[in-house]
Amino acid sequence: MKRLLIAMIIVGGVCVILPGERGGRLYAQQTTEEMKRMQQQLNEQIMSKPFSVPSEAQVNAYIAEEQKKGVVPPPYRGIYWRPGYTCYDLARYSHPEYLSCRYYHRYYGYYYR
Repeated sequence: MKRLLIAMIIVGGVCVILPGERGGRLYAQQTTEEMKRMQQQLNEQIMSKPFSVPSEAQVNAYIAEEQKKGVVPPPYRGIYWRPGYTCYDLARYSHPEYLSCRYYHRYYGYYYR
């Protein structure tokens, strides 16, 4: 990321020195090429991670087991929860936190605060 920032600063400085429209086109072309490269990197990172849709049967079994034990879901104590998230947002970070969130949501009827 630092390299990208340094490269953009250098290209911006060169474009300021170049006269008129030619410098603007050079900067725009450089930016779009850099953006394409960044998008390809991001796509590769996303696709390299395993994708797993949580099983609804497993979630229901977990919730039923917790209810049998009489466990009251505690408030969230992790680091991944953000306002506007749902339990599915936690699934990419931690499966146990995802299950706890689903139980919390089913028990109280709303997400963590």
